Amino acid sequence: MRLKDKKVIALVDHEFEDLEHWYPVYRLREEGAQVDLVGPEAGVTYNGKYGVPAKTDYAFTDINAEDYDAILVPGGWAPDKLRRYPEVLEFIQVMDEAKKPIGQICHAGWVLISANILQGKKVTSTPGIKDDMTNAGATWVDEAVVVDGHLVSSRRPPDLPPYVKAFADKLAE
Repeated sequence: MRLKDKKVIALVDHEFEDLEHWYPVYRLREEGAQVDLVGPEAGVTYNGKYGVPAKTDYAFTDINAEDYDAILVPGGWAPDKLRRYPEVLEFIQVMDEAKKPIGQICHAGWVLISANILQGKKVTSTPGIKDDMTNAGATWVDEAVVVDGHLVSSRRPPDLPPYVKAFADKLAE
């Protein structure tokens, strides 16, 4: 249980990509991490793109990012909603400043773009937001997973095994 003392924020909002949320949550919990589901409201069920529900433990306003060791941002259409919450952008900025692991997959890069933390970073994402990532100052590469310091990025669901392994390894450091 190499992650037994680690606390992770897993962001959710409607239309998150089901696998990109649940696969990392379950894998990190298997390794002993406490993974809290955090969304706009506490105790609300948010449905993924394919209908898999996720009930939040906390609202954005209920938590302090400094109390956590890492954050996961799922893909799907949720990132376009998530990046509109000042609390979410603050979570990302706090994690970035503290060099704590930030995991982002698929369209999740939109949240990091809005948090203004990608300048000079090497990342990947779904090719659909490649231009957005490069316009934010990142170097985009077409690889299953990219680790640049504390940032762990990935493209899409088939890349989940190496993505989550890289994220868990970073969190265990």
